[in-house]
Amino acid sequence: MSPTLQLLPPAEGLARQAAHEELVAGYADPYLLRRSSGHKHPVEDFLFTYYNHKPGQLRRWHPGTGVVLTGQQAAERQQWKYYRPLSASERETLAIRPNESAVVVDTDRFLRERRETVGFTELLLSRTTDRTAQFGCFGLHEWAMVYGQGPDDVRHEYLQLRLGTKGTDAVVAKNRIRCTHFDAFRFYTPKAVPLNELTPTRDNQRDLEQPGCLHANMDLYKWAYKLSPTLPSELVMACFELSWRIRAMDMQASPYDLADWGYPPIPIETATGKANYVALQRAFSAESAQLRERLLAAIQSLSAPVPVDPATH
Repeated sequence: MSPTLQLLPPAEGLARQAAHEELVAGYADPYLLRRSSGHKHPVEDFLFTYYNHKPGQLRRWHPGTGVVLTGQQAAERQQWKYYRPLSASERETLAIRPNESAVVVDTDRFLRERRETVGFTELLLSRTTDRTAQFGCFGLHEWAMVYGQGPDDVRHEYLQLRLGTKGTDAVVAKNRIRCTHFDAFRFYTPKAVPLNELTPTRDNQRDLEQPGCLHANMDLYKWAYKLSPTLPSELVMACFELSWRIRAMDMQASPYDLADWGYPPIPIETATGKANYVALQRAFSAESAQLRERLLAAIQSLSAPVPVDPATH
């Protein structure tokens, strides 16, 4: 038996699970209600529609690697992917009754089947951590996504541009565009692509990702859920809630008018707006650094480094 196995008291496990499910419900239930009625929200739907992790998957509580569950929680998870029953020797060492269900995350299987994801995530997060943060983008990626379009071509067709199409284009034209994040850059309009000072691609992502980028920090949620169930759900939700708040700020600094949705603008076309944006960006960067370190520590506790093929992550 691994010396890191720890038996979680059933009462504590059930309490943590209930708290997690209640937290997730506060975010997921309004989204599911909107979806069932055919309504959209430009800010609060994003984490459920952009990222490939369904509300039902997020709602499932996991204690993380090395934590042994027994009783009701173990019985529920016997058929869940990446869980395994304890061996006889493990049960004996932990003094678990013969007929009592007991499971733990199957770390060995997870690493066998997800080794490329684990390796790429560790590499990307490590390189991002080591890079100097940049704070001069002012959220212009969202503006570049609508640059040069007509009024009927805007990506979010149910939203209005705060400055109109000409005013929006003028802001893009007179500012430096220096996005480092591929998953933002890939949504640029064709006319905006050559305006960006860099050319982010999936292949050079690990060489460009930097800790000041809002989207890189939002993506901590993506890397966290990709590591489930080896991470405790509390860490995944910490990344989720950070991403939720970053998305709100990102859209406030966007060209869209979201005041009626309860999101007043951060007017990055002004000096005051730029200063406000950078202050918030710095705060998110500092918060993200702590979560990134926690994710890296969790990865490094799983096993020795694994080979990486960035094309398969």
